[in-house]
Order: sequence, then C-alpha cells, then structure tokens
Amino acid sequence: MLETSARLLRLLSLLSSRRSWAGDELAERLEVTPRTVRRDVDKLRSLGYQVDAAPGASGGYRLRAGTALPPLLLDDEEAVAVAVGLRTAAGAGVTGIAEAAVRALAGLEQVLPKRLRPRVEALGAATVPLTGGGPTVDGDVLVLLAAACRDSERIRFGYTDGAGRSSQRHAVPHRLVHTGRRWYLVALDLDRGPGEPPQGEWRSYRADRVRAPRASGHRQQLADPPDAAAFVSAAVSTAPYRWTARVRLQAPVEVVQRRVPPTVGQLEAEGDDACVLTTGSDSLDAIAAHLAWLGVPFSVLSPPQLKAAVRSLGWKLVASADAS
Repeated sequence: MLETSARLLRLLSLLSSRRSWAGDELAERLEVTPRTVRRDVDKLRSLGYQVDAAPGASGGYRLRAGTALPPLLLDDEEAVAVAVGLRTAAGAGVTGIAEAAVRALAGLEQVLPKRLRPRVEALGAATVPLTGGGPTVDGDVLVLLAAACRDSERIRFGYTDGAGRSSQRHAVPHRLVHTGRRWYLVALDLDRGPGEPPQGEWRSYRADRVRAPRASGHRQQLADPPDAAAFVSAAVSTAPYRWTARVRLQAPVEVVQRRVPPTVGQLEAEGDDACVLTTGSDSLDAIAAHLAWLGVPFSVLSPPQLKAAVRSLGWKLVASADAS
C-alpha cells in the first residue's frame, strides 16, 4: 500500500510538470505497465484530480483544473516559496487578500515538514514589512482584471483620475504591472484614439482607482501591444511631469539600474559602457540633484534648460564647500 501511495505521488508530480504525457512515457518513468498507469490515474480521479485521457494505442494523459481544489503536491523549494509568498501577501496592499493569506499560511505551516520549518521561520523572523498606508486594491477587482487580460476580453469600468475626475471607460486589458508600491492596468481604451469611431489608444490605469469593472463577454485580439512594463515606466516617470530630460550616463546600464528603478526613469544601453536615462520632474533643480546623486559622469542631451540647472547646482555646492 505504501509503495502504491508513493507511486501515486510520483505520478501526480509528473502530470504537474508538463502539459501532457504519453501513457508509455509515464509507464517507463514509473517502471510499471501501461495498465498500472491507467489504474493509478483512476485513483487520482477518485481523489478529485481531473485527469484527461487521450485515445490511441499508447494513450495520453493531461492534468486539468477541476470544480474543486484537490490536495496539492509541492516539492521542498515550492513549499518554502509558497510559505514566503503567503507571509508577504498577508501584509500586501490588496484588500481581502491578507486574511485569506493568513488562513492559508496557518494550514501550510501545520503540515510543513520539520526540515523546512527553520528556513521559513528564519525568513519570517528576519523580514519586517514597511507599510506606507497608501491606497489598496480590491482583491476581486484585481482578479477580474487579470482574467480579462488573459482572455483579451473587453471590460467596462468606472475610473477616477489623479485630479479627482470620474468617467466610464471601455477597454481591452493587456497586462497588469506591479511596481512594488502600486498595481497598474495597461489596456487599449476603445473610446479614445484617432479615427471615427476611435481606433483605440493605449493607456495605463492605476488599479486602485478602478471601480466596478464588468466583463462584456466580447473578446478582441490585440494587435502589436506595447511592452507593458516599459509603457508603465514611461507613464509614471515622465508623462505626468512638466519637464522630460534625456541624459547620457558614462556607466554600464547594469550599474545605473541599481539606482534608477523603472518608476523613476527609463534606461537605454549605449554600448557596454554608457546608457541614456529618460526621466521627468516638475523641477529641473530636482533632476539636477538626482543626477549628481547618481555619482557617474553625465552629459545633458535635453532640454537645454537642464544644463543651466546643473551649472547652478555645481556653483552652489562649490560655494558651500568653500564656506565650510
């Protein structure tokens, strides 16, 4: 009986590792006959796992989602990753997720093998979340947006922009982007763009400002969608500001990336030893100070007014140093 149970776990692990398996392949991996594989598949089905069987001489098997969640099989690394992820989710800025994450974590830690407990407990004890008290995203809203992205399904929703103006939007979601502080939805806004009627315009929306999204049931294939992460980076680092600056930095892009997150600016490599930063601000003095803080040689490409701000900052720093 113990051998059969171990074989079932091994079979389940194999079915979870890739989309489909031929019956002969499974029999060879498990060192049993195809007939035994068929019996073991029937036992998995009786436990709630939805295993599809393909017709044919050799047959084939595929694990799919069912109507209820059966027991999950996790290896050591997966179990630690899930436990750490649940601890993080318990303090995340998604409404309705924290309580469910705590319940799931309690259930997981109850059955976690002793050899894994020190790793999970060490991570938990050493990690202190820094919560900012900012706006949170409704968990149900996030799930609906994610499903619409997956299915390229049109949705309608209410939206409140940064100035407090409310409007109704009709869009085709593309991707969700998480910057570490906020969630953004990248979507094709069907009510905006050139043409009559509008051909659509790519927009980014803060997910915490989305209200009552509704799936329409209509799918639309998206042609040439943008890189969602780069699109959001541009939207939050340059688009909202009065000034947009382009600066060539004399350092490899990998080095600069450590100090310039995507929410601050966009980086383009120029060979192995230089890169171009595009960033924005309502203050040229703020951009000049940030460039000085980076600690690498740079040259201003645009706007010309930024050069004057950099000179002014340099004179002020020299005067302060001389005064000291």
